[in-house]
Amino acid sequence: MKAEPQEQHRWLQRLVGEWAYEHEACMAPGEPAQKFTGVETVRSIGGLWTVGESRGEMPGGGAAVMIMTLGFDPARGRFVGTFLGSMMTHLWLYEGTLDGAGRTLTLETEGPNFGPGGGTAPYKDVIEFKSDDHRTLTSIMRQPDGSWQTFMTAHYRRK
Repeated sequence: MKAEPQEQHRWLQRLVGEWAYEHEACMAPGEPAQKFTGVETVRSIGGLWTVGESRGEMPGGGAAVMIMTLGFDPARGRFVGTFLGSMMTHLWLYEGTLDGAGRTLTLETEGPNFGPGGGTAPYKDVIEFKSDDHRTLTSIMRQPDGSWQTFMTAHYRRK
């Protein structure tokens, strides 16, 4: 079987390359945001998948390694992927869609609720291309009242 890249796979290829990032994250309600930096290398697998490996600082100190995989499943008509990090045991499973303008990929997932009550919560990671050499990643979590709260914003700039 040989899969041919489709338009959505070609969109993912925009991620390929070397990036420097700066993240700003609020690690707990009521705490000030913390900034941390790092680098990400994204490579293509067969023009169908991307694998991004990030290495950088952890809020509060220490090193972190994170890996994000992204692809497109034509049978489901959805983007799919995973995220894992050296600082957690949860494997995040993504499913998402691209906006009509082709600038913003919204990935939905479920993961640990870091807020009051524990359990799990719905999340969204939103990748937006500001230009070919600048993209953002915004992570938001649904609150118990149904609203969405941003807890992390990252800027990636092509090296």
